[in-house]
Amino acid sequence: MSQSPPVKIIYANLKKLWNHLRPKRRFQASLILILMVIVSLMEIVSIGAVLPFLGVLTNPELVFENQYSQKIISLLGISSPSQLLLPITSLFISVTIISATLRICLLFLITRLAFNTGSDISVDIYRKTLYQNYMVHISRNSSEVISGIFSKTNEIIYNIINASLNLISSVILIMGIVAAIFIVDTEIAIYSIGSFSLMYLGIITFTKNILSINSKKIAIASPNILKALQEGLGGIRDVLIDGTQEAYSDIYRKADVQLRKATGVNQFLGASPRFLIEAIGMILIVLLAYFISQRSSGVSGAIPLLGALALGAQRLLPASQAAFNSVALILGSHNSFEDVLVLLDQEIPAYAFKGKPEYIPFNNDIELRNISFSYSDDSLSVIQDLNIKINKGSIIGFVGETGCGKSTLLDILMGLLIPTKGKLLIDGYQIDKEIDYRKWQRHIAHVPQFIYLSDGTIADNIVLGATDQEIDHNRLRKAVSQASLLNLIESWPDKFDTIVGENGVKLSGGQRQRIGIARALYKNANVLILDEATSALDNKTEKDIMNSISNIDRDITILIIAHRISTLNQCDQIIELNSKKEVKTYAYEDFINKK
Repeated sequence: MSQSPPVKIIYANLKKLWNHLRPKRRFQASLILILMVIVSLMEIVSIGAVLPFLGVLTNPELVFENQYSQKIISLLGISSPSQLLLPITSLFISVTIISATLRICLLFLITRLAFNTGSDISVDIYRKTLYQNYMVHISRNSSEVISGIFSKTNEIIYNIINASLNLISSVILIMGIVAAIFIVDTEIAIYSIGSFSLMYLGIITFTKNILSINSKKIAIASPNILKALQEGLGGIRDVLIDGTQEAYSDIYRKADVQLRKATGVNQFLGASPRFLIEAIGMILIVLLAYFISQRSSGVSGAIPLLGALALGAQRLLPASQAAFNSVALILGSHNSFEDVLVLLDQEIPAYAFKGKPEYIPFNNDIELRNISFSYSDDSLSVIQDLNIKINKGSIIGFVGETGCGKSTLLDILMGLLIPTKGKLLIDGYQIDKEIDYRKWQRHIAHVPQFIYLSDGTIADNIVLGATDQEIDHNRLRKAVSQASLLNLIESWPDKFDTIVGENGVKLSGGQRQRIGIARALYKNANVLILDEATSALDNKTEKDIMNSISNIDRDITILIIAHRISTLNQCDQIIELNSKKEVKTYAYEDFINKK
């Protein structure tokens, strides 16, 4: 059976989370801690106020003659026991109202802090994830990352942050209530508090391993649910054509059932002890009433004491249940908590805090010298001892069979992948530092085979992230014209404000591809990389676009991967790669005539 995490591990993880919090959140948490102590003190006062209140109701003469009461009585100008009832009643009501108000304020502030902190964490994880290098992204399953950013962060808000704050609040409140009960009657307090503590300790011991097992099930099921949704909805055309709806529904059902079942059991284990403890609490109060009534003071003397103890129990039981439920939530979410901490611990590169870097000088050539690359230490090299020099302003085509390393080569040229051996040189300067890669990437615009489009306007999808004030409309029209899209866009009623739909669903494949090309051209980069970028275009449109691109500016270096040989007729050189890791260079005419 899986063992629950030790307290020291949970504490270490909570401490790590604390270190990730913004200073503002830590300050707010400190203020809430002070309020928790004040609320606890008010509980002591409210329980203590029951004694004089019930004492006045049952035996006002006893309270009136008490030496501790005399100073207050004389200060209030009270001359008879019957006059005590109104001020004592007013005092008790005032203390109760103040205590309730403070507890409501505390609940509001705890909830607000938990959700604000959860938002900080979610944004922080997303930001750090976006800054990770390309190798990290291709080695991860996107559903796991999305689950960590959204689903598991939500779980952390409720089951770790909110639960931890409620646990601290409940513990401080319990300490105040216990202190009040000790003041009222030490002997009874020892027996009652000892009984409740042993019961909760036994319940925690019984349930902790179940909660830990369910924690692992929840952590595994959350990304599996997202994965099932992404695969089913992402491939909806094939699902409809192949009739595989039930297969995908079954994959989703298995993951969802596991998540719901584990979550439901955890919630039951967290909430169920309340009913047992309440029943035992009522029995203890009845027994206490019997034993206290046997004292020399009789029933009338026992009523104020019983009232204080009953009020203490009434406040203690919910606080104890809240504390136990918080412990159950923390134990039940421990694995998801650790997954979130792993994402929070991601390093942000130093360049992220320095704004956009300057362009690295690029006036002459790009050189790959003795480049080798493999995706892991135990995998075969995709590229081996490759040497290429590309002059600035040239148009270079890359061809070769599938899997020979064409896209990997372009990823190295773009600085997305770092070669395992060899050097990337720009004008003879070696690119080997993180900031150097960023400076080099400012020269580059990339058009992939599969263009991602957001559910926004044509303009939004070309300028990517620029505000309306930042858009250069002349440059936008020029880029769209060069991508052979201007006449089409001008024919639509909303023109550049036309909504493309989720991932461009309202556009044809060729139109999506041309938007990707316009996006690259709008960037005004002087290295343009086309990775099967014209594969979805008809021959005439492809020819028009390639003619436009080749005539843009002879200072622009264009690198093209294409399976269609006609795409490469504008190339100065064609570089052929093969599975034997050989590299051959041709002029276009030589390449088409080589066989």
